[in-house]
Amino acid sequence: MSEILDGIGGPADLRRLDEKGLERLAAEIRALIVDVVSKNGGHLSPNLGVVELTLALHYVFDAPRDKIIWDVGHQCYTHKILTGRREEFRSLRRSKGLCGYPDRRESAYDVYNTGHASTALSAALGLAVSRDRKKEGHHVVAVVGDGSLTGGVAWEALNQIGHLRERLIIVLNYNEMSISPNVGALSKYLTYLASGQHYLRIKDHAKLLLKSIPGLGPRVIKYGRAFEDLIKKTFFPGLVFEELGIKYIGPVQGHSLPSLIEVFNEAKTYDGPVLVQCVTQKGRGYPPAQANPEKFHGSSPFDPATGEPLRKGKIPSYSAVFGRTMLKIAAGDDKVVAVTAAMPDGTGLGAFARTHPDRFFDVGIAEQHAVNFSAGLASCGLKPVAAIYSTFLQRAYDQVYHDVCLQDLPVVFALDRAGIVPDDGPTHHGVNDIAYLRHMPNMILMAPRDENALQHMLHSALGYGHPAAVRFPKCPGLGVKIDREFKPVPLGRAELLRNGRHLVLAYGSMVTPGLAAARRLAREGLSLAVADARFAKPLDEELILRFARPGRTIITLEEGVLAGGFGSAVRELLDRKGRFEVKVFSIGLPDVPLPVGTREEIQALYGLDVKGLARRIRGVFCEAGGRVPGRRATGGRKHRPGAGGGRSVRKR
Repeated sequence: MSEILDGIGGPADLRRLDEKGLERLAAEIRALIVDVVSKNGGHLSPNLGVVELTLALHYVFDAPRDKIIWDVGHQCYTHKILTGRREEFRSLRRSKGLCGYPDRRESAYDVYNTGHASTALSAALGLAVSRDRKKEGHHVVAVVGDGSLTGGVAWEALNQIGHLRERLIIVLNYNEMSISPNVGALSKYLTYLASGQHYLRIKDHAKLLLKSIPGLGPRVIKYGRAFEDLIKKTFFPGLVFEELGIKYIGPVQGHSLPSLIEVFNEAKTYDGPVLVQCVTQKGRGYPPAQANPEKFHGSSPFDPATGEPLRKGKIPSYSAVFGRTMLKIAAGDDKVVAVTAAMPDGTGLGAFARTHPDRFFDVGIAEQHAVNFSAGLASCGLKPVAAIYSTFLQRAYDQVYHDVCLQDLPVVFALDRAGIVPDDGPTHHGVNDIAYLRHMPNMILMAPRDENALQHMLHSALGYGHPAAVRFPKCPGLGVKIDREFKPVPLGRAELLRNGRHLVLAYGSMVTPGLAAARRLAREGLSLAVADARFAKPLDEELILRFARPGRTIITLEEGVLAGGFGSAVRELLDRKGRFEVKVFSIGLPDVPLPVGTREEIQALYGLDVKGLARRIRGVFCEAGGRVPGRRATGGRKHRPGAGGGRSVRKR
């Protein structure tokens, strides 16, 4: 029962609560978050860790007049609950429900969309400069995790913040983790700054005692701050933030509402940039998440009583198969090394890291550096595999082009979460990688149709001697048998799986539903060959041109944006070869932000499931009267193409 939370219609209602009321409210919010995430899945640990911090922010600042930006945004659940979305919160990460990240379309309180790390400081500075140019007086607050500070763009922003000296408040949420434990020298430095926790507890107790002394206590506290600054400069010399021109306050106990409210009120008084370091605990208040914050960073539905997953899949995910394959390859080749950007467990490399710690490199949330670092490794004869989510590799576009592809260095990119990514919304769908990698010089693009093909592709990619990317989805495999021995995948060769008059050329995850749709349409009289393209670059020109004849149709299938994608590559090939009379129909995704939903819901929405593919392919062959050749008129349907497909008859 949420006695206090039910009465919170917006942030202003917080200010009528006393300290005990706020603490009870924090407990009720935690209970609601655990209940909803246990059913819907979501980011549990980071959100449990910032409940008091969020309460204090909305208690002190006047949002939405004051602007609060959440870096990454996977810690915004309490913010959403407090800003008029409590009733909707049970729709979190569901189709047509609340997004798990800040979304400007949802609320005026979400002032900036986030989903990728390290972006909030730049955006907040932009808001602060705009405020001052328009002579407005509100505050701008950026809440940034210590993991996000491993991203270079955050330091580019800090450099400019220190230069411009705009009035801006940075709340550094320090919990020693991003998704996995933080790595690197900066993380050690922040740990050093936060190491005075015993001092903090003593300071909090001393304040309570002093406040109880009428008249004298408040004055002692006031003058004590000057002494505290001296102590910090003595024991924490050369504070990086102070040297950059940013006032540093902290460390502050991030679960103490009185301390947080006090320092946020103090931060409001500075006429320049100020950084408040708050020490929090990921998973706070829910023992399973406190004990295993990595597991509950992004959680699937679980039993709230035990923390155990509700659905334990028997079929391993593509990520798990990738991790096992890396161990198998590394056992026979000591030149193979693994690189990831703060995703050792998310990419399936946890076991590799434990087995080969000297051959595993987690560079933090720094995809640009990960790619450059991998290029350096490859230039000296090592065989780096950079495991990076498709949506995050976008952040290193120039490094892939400039440092890897122009030098033709054999870096292998394992693109996890390629295609439709369930539940996380538009910032996390990995639908652009085919388009942004296909035009790169020397790049090889591959996608497996199942988990067995994944292991063979990964092994083969390490032997091609050129940059290569292997994309695979976030979902369980198909449950196929895994071969014991690696089989070579001939470069640029597709595999014909079904004979027929017209060609369905499917890439990666679209092969299996494409086959099923072709079998369904065969019962209606359509003769469809189906080929697993395996490569988006180089294409199997021989196979494609075999079907590129007058009277034939080629249909391409891809789980990616059509603009510049796999289907575009096939059309460009036919242009170069002068096959202008061939009918081509490309089925894929439109270049629009994809919504929140399950993988199956979004596939159905855009006609990429078996039913949708059959409908859309049938429509390609519909005659003017709505009949498919070879099918009786009584069973005909009018063509209803789904979004994201295009038909063309190639005429010069």
